[in-house]
Amino acid sequence: MNTPRFLPVLLAFCMFSTGASGLVNEYVLATITTYILGNSIEQFSLVIAAMMLMMGVSGLVQSRMSDDNLIYKFMALEVVMAIIGGFAPLAIYGAYAYLDNSFQLVHYFFVLLVGFLIGFEIPLVMRIIEQNKIQLKANLAIVYAMDYIGAFIGAIIWVKFLLKHYPLTEISFIVAGFNFAVALITVLYFIHTKVIKQRFIPIVVVTLTACILTIGYMQNRDISNLLEQRFYDDPIVHKETSKYQHLVITENKSSGDVRLYINGNTQFSSLDEERYHDFLVHPAMSLASDAKNVLILGGGDGLALREVLKYKKVDSITLVDLDPEMVKLATHNKYMRKLNKDAFHDARIIVQQPAGIEAVNVKGVYLSTNEVDEKGQLKAEWVASVNVYTLDADQFINQLHRQQWDAVIIDFPDPSSVELSKLYSKQFYRKLKRHLSVNAFIAVQSTSPYHAKEAFLTIGNTLMAAGYSVLPYRQNIPSFGDWGFFLAWTTADTAANIKAELASLSRFSVETDFITPELMMASFAFGKGELDSASHCINTVMQPCLLTQYTDYSWQLD
Repeated sequence: MNTPRFLPVLLAFCMFSTGASGLVNEYVLATITTYILGNSIEQFSLVIAAMMLMMGVSGLVQSRMSDDNLIYKFMALEVVMAIIGGFAPLAIYGAYAYLDNSFQLVHYFFVLLVGFLIGFEIPLVMRIIEQNKIQLKANLAIVYAMDYIGAFIGAIIWVKFLLKHYPLTEISFIVAGFNFAVALITVLYFIHTKVIKQRFIPIVVVTLTACILTIGYMQNRDISNLLEQRFYDDPIVHKETSKYQHLVITENKSSGDVRLYINGNTQFSSLDEERYHDFLVHPAMSLASDAKNVLILGGGDGLALREVLKYKKVDSITLVDLDPEMVKLATHNKYMRKLNKDAFHDARIIVQQPAGIEAVNVKGVYLSTNEVDEKGQLKAEWVASVNVYTLDADQFINQLHRQQWDAVIIDFPDPSSVELSKLYSKQFYRKLKRHLSVNAFIAVQSTSPYHAKEAFLTIGNTLMAAGYSVLPYRQNIPSFGDWGFFLAWTTADTAANIKAELASLSRFSVETDFITPELMMASFAFGKGELDSASHCINTVMQPCLLTQYTDYSWQLD
């Protein structure tokens, strides 16, 4: 039997595309589950482990397959891989929309199936090589090398390009289309060289597959929008997927309720967000009476920034949020701008600037006044210079030199992943401590003291282990329920002293939307046993016990 001249090259390129598309397909499936369930490390670990398991199983299964019609079997495998890989995210999304918690059965069905198909391809290609009497020793290395190289290139393209620019349901069709195109070229070559003699069926199959993938690609966004709307009570008015998270804004026109969701979790409701942000910002700012420089960690929606900008004593505000797309949304989206009162107007947005943090030219934030100048225009009043850095808060703190802040507002999402848990760690709080002025105060959003009691108390324990004195407080936020915060400071003042200082306030120095001095003092009250913990967890980078406290033991009373 004569060996087709270019067959080794085509098969090697098939291995490259399989390595690239197979790994990206698994990344897509793991990311979908992460968006739904959180805890990215657990989801990615289970998905990759399941994929490796099925690759091993498929290797055993294929050993029982005959050598008859290997080319047709290769073609059938590529067709099934393309269709399954392309439609799997939509199927999983649909299962989540209609099957409630049973969607994980559907999810892992596709994870296992994709792993099985990937594992089946390599032995099949090796058998085709052997059947065509291609020199095995030399080509064995090439086949495996191209598979691994493809996986590496696929991972780079996934991180640097696909995840940034396309929704997950569209990425799957792009990847499936690429893998199918390579397989199609190979099949056409087999037809051209008459290795495949029955042309009609292969041509019909590949044509139908191409049509199915094209229709899926063209309709995936509409289908995704239809499925996603089932997760929300109110109509979706904006959605996008950034490199880090999935952002959705909904609006209820009758009640005026605008909500932001991150990865399906409520970030705020416009009906009560002022309660949350009043309690997050104003107690700390009232204690830091001479605050000139303020640091906001998280808070890319601009709502905490809106409250800090009310203080005329503040000269400079630095806001650090990981996701530049969140900041862009808060800067340009009409719903967000209305809520944050254009807090980012004229702010300097700095993307990943690791050096020269001190030497940044900033613009001022100006607010209109009721006074009119000689030209009949409203006068504008200087409020503060605002720097916005879009990078990880831990990296930002690591890159600092002599900067110090008089008040720090920490508005991170709940510690539902390892990446977030490190921002609640003893090491992070200690590093931050080196950049506080003598009388600085910190306010930390700390999840629910009722629904996530142990996680809430762990945050306080970790702050104390890092050398802070702390004062817990709480407030009911209707969209979230009972919500908790910690005030933290490094002076010798006791919690009783801090309470006494706050009790002396007759009014806040700025106009607030909800909080009053009386309500603030009431927020320090906890019932018997509510501050008693059964755990002595101190959250650290290498032992993120807070993650376990939050993911395994929270919201079990719902």
